[in-house]
Amino acid sequence: MITLFSYELTYLAFVSFLIVGVLVGMSKTGVHGMGMIAVPLLAATFGGKASSGLMLPLLIMADVFGVAYYHRHAEWKHLIRLFPWAILGVLLGTWTGNYIDDQLFRTIMGVIIFLSLGIMVWLERVNKNKIPDYWWFAMILGIAAGFTTMVGNLAGSTMALYLLSMRMPKNEFIGTAAWFFMAVNWFKVPFHIWSWETINLNSVLLDLVALPMIAIGAYLGIFVIKKISDQGFRWFVMTMTAVAAVFMMF
Repeated sequence: MITLFSYELTYLAFVSFLIVGVLVGMSKTGVHGMGMIAVPLLAATFGGKASSGLMLPLLIMADVFGVAYYHRHAEWKHLIRLFPWAILGVLLGTWTGNYIDDQLFRTIMGVIIFLSLGIMVWLERVNKNKIPDYWWFAMILGIAAGFTTMVGNLAGSTMALYLLSMRMPKNEFIGTAAWFFMAVNWFKVPFHIWSWETINLNSVLLDLVALPMIAIGAYLGIFVIKKISDQGFRWFVMTMTAVAAVFMMF
């Protein structure tokens, strides 16, 4: 056993925690799906709701790497459309999170990921050249992204659906997502501290232990994404979403 900042961890749990750091770092520099694998991996050790509080500072630290590298590629018109609705989604997720247990949480997240994946594949095959540039499309997916990121730090598939629908090249996709999650993740912090009480000094100190692993993951992500074409990136995103969905459900 290892004792770190009031946490009693087995060696396997500690290694899993460090692996989560690598996966989160990779996810924030474009390797989509790594974050959705990291969420249930962390939940298996700490429980669903408690792990969401541990995950948030990890994500915020990783956001810094993503924004630092891809900040100039962000499409701000899409961010301006999404932010107000995402804030509403976070508020709904904060309220809902007080009334659902871990099993229901996993079921809801799995269903959301599968539905998102189905829509992404449909858009790719049936509606390939049309961009759904409507206010209501941004509203629905903005609320869904805010809700899923608050309840389980799992908005990656929802944002992927929106950004892929806008036909963004990979760098614009990653840069826009990086800014979106940095802003929304910071907005979530007060709710985790004072409403859910899932973030405290000990949890933040434990998260800092994983910072070197996040940095390694971030640089691995940059290396991997450079090797993938724009079209290959689209299918990579959809494939990794499928893998993450199966991981979450089973």
